Amino acid sequence: MNILLIDEDISTFDLIRQSQLVDRCELFITDDIKELLLFLNDFKADIIIMDIDKNKTNSLAALQEIKKNDSILDVVFTGKPMSTDNVMDLLSMGATDYLDKPIQEKVLDSTLGKISSKKTLRKDTLLLEKQLEKKYYFQGIVGKSPYMLEIFSLIEKIAKYFSSILITGETGTGKEMIAHAVHAVSPHKKKKLVICDCVSIPDNLFESELFGYSKGAFTGADRDRKGLFEEAHGGIIFLDEIGEIPLPVQAKLLRVLDYHQYRPLGSNQIKKADVRIIAATNCNLKENIKKGLFREDLYHRLNKVEIQLPPLREKKEDILLLVRYFLDSYNKKFEKNIRGISQQVQKLFLKYDWPGNIRELENVLERAIMINHKDFIDIEDLPPDLQETFTSRSEIPFINKENLSTLEELEKEYIIYLLKHTDNNMRQTAKILNISRTTLYNKLEKFNIPR
Repeated sequence: MNILLIDEDISTFDLIRQSQLVDRCELFITDDIKELLLFLNDFKADIIIMDIDKNKTNSLAALQEIKKNDSILDVVFTGKPMSTDNVMDLLSMGATDYLDKPIQEKVLDSTLGKISSKKTLRKDTLLLEKQLEKKYYFQGIVGKSPYMLEIFSLIEKIAKYFSSILITGETGTGKEMIAHAVHAVSPHKKKKLVICDCVSIPDNLFESELFGYSKGAFTGADRDRKGLFEEAHGGIIFLDEIGEIPLPVQAKLLRVLDYHQYRPLGSNQIKKADVRIIAATNCNLKENIKKGLFREDLYHRLNKVEIQLPPLREKKEDILLLVRYFLDSYNKKFEKNIRGISQQVQKLFLKYDWPGNIRELENVLERAIMINHKDFIDIEDLPPDLQETFTSRSEIPFINKENLSTLEELEKEYIIYLLKHTDNNMRQTAKILNISRTTLYNKLEKFNIPR
């Protein structure tokens, strides 16, 4: 273990160097916290042993800055004998231990031994966690929630046989990742997966983009051009946001699904379409059918198998797994070594609703890793709007601080708050309150809360 000693007592330095548990010990004498932190960047200490007698205020300020910079670095204070209450205060501030001076060799070895064992256990735990995490990685997708494990199982079952799949879910839930996973485990994995972003194609170019065109089909068509279906021949085409396809092109797409053939724009030649189709949408296609915006027959042909991706707020058990995945990914990209997120950030991530889903979580972490100069991500590394969410959640929104509410008033206001938060979802509200729906209905009646 590498130990940094902050002390003017040479005898303490000599004692530490003699310990068989110590690989290297450096003596550093300073009252400048910034100078200490700069030194720590060069000297990778496992433990800091700091004398507190000379300047207690400065020592405690140094402890606070050290913990901000590295939350798991062990700091052991030394000094004249203290009361148990004072030692407990130090420990509650983040110190690992306190050793009375003069330090006894047996006491020092015992303390270093405990810290060494703790560090070994921490490494073993991290290794075990990474091994367990591999069980929840499926073709580049991360998830351990029942939702995702069920989707992984479904993909493995259908990938060999499917002709068309419809993936539904909110923006940012990972629909394209699912398409890549299906392709990776299908018999067509050596063939192309062609991506078509339907949102980015102008209405008048859809047909030529999908099916190609012949020379002279329109002004400027000076040569034959392959469409995406020809490019995907023998493989899979992914039609992202299929609800954006105009109705006339929908009819041509239906023909491809029914007869496995199409005709390029301006051509008399019929081409064979040996292509599997994966379509995705974040809109309600059934509502679009009612509005006359989407063909019902096409919907049923695409929807032979539907994969519904839940929003991140409904599978929060996946959040910390995704955090670890993105940390590993962006640590490599930016050549950093950020080990994790603080407890405050963890609590915020688990409480936040993530309207942008996995994509929002990834963007938040990418930004935090880019600007971070420590070994863990804290609240100040998050975007300002997310920091405000943390601040606003730190206080109960319905307590009147000037006139404190009674317990019954608080209960009523909390129920009203939850009903608003869940869009009057009685089942979800009862679940949060940990009561039955019957009990919830009784409380609504008691407090005269409209349903």
